[in-house]
Amino acid sequence: MTIRLHAQPYDLAATGFYFETLDEYQSKAAKLRNDYGERVEEFEIQFIDGDRIECDLAQAIGINQADLGQYFDAVDSWDVHDKTVVILAVGECGYRFEASTQPSDFDMDIYHVETMRELAEQFVDEGLFGDIPERLQFYIDYDAIARDLAVDYSEAEVAGTRLICRAA
Repeated sequence: MTIRLHAQPYDLAATGFYFETLDEYQSKAAKLRNDYGERVEEFEIQFIDGDRIECDLAQAIGINQADLGQYFDAVDSWDVHDKTVVILAVGECGYRFEASTQPSDFDMDIYHVETMRELAEQFVDEGLFGDIPERLQFYIDYDAIARDLAVDYSEAEVAGTRLICRAA
């Protein structure tokens, strides 16, 4: 699916335009004039249509004129996991998105579970708390473990998928 964005001028005497590529944006922006014939230079970039992951990425990084090229590069070259890492790191954990930002800049633990309780159950099943005899497994308080995990882990939604993450 292609991405469709809109450049909304801050100049009230000008009309914005839709675009799908960086080249198209640059070409249209260079030609745009307001009602008085003056060149329009500043735009708000709005995400209009595309896959949910690209929408979430645009929202997380706060897409603007300065990072538009990097956004298009990320959409074309990063896989879903890389986009998810950046969305969570920047959008949920407070990291900054800069001109040189790459997914490998962030050390994120991502779990594809819907709740902290499911994460607690997964950790117990994986042996994080050591070997627990089968006769004692029914007495484990998964809700208490989930509350403790909530101190270091966050629940998030990326492209319609619920995740649990932690910036390591």
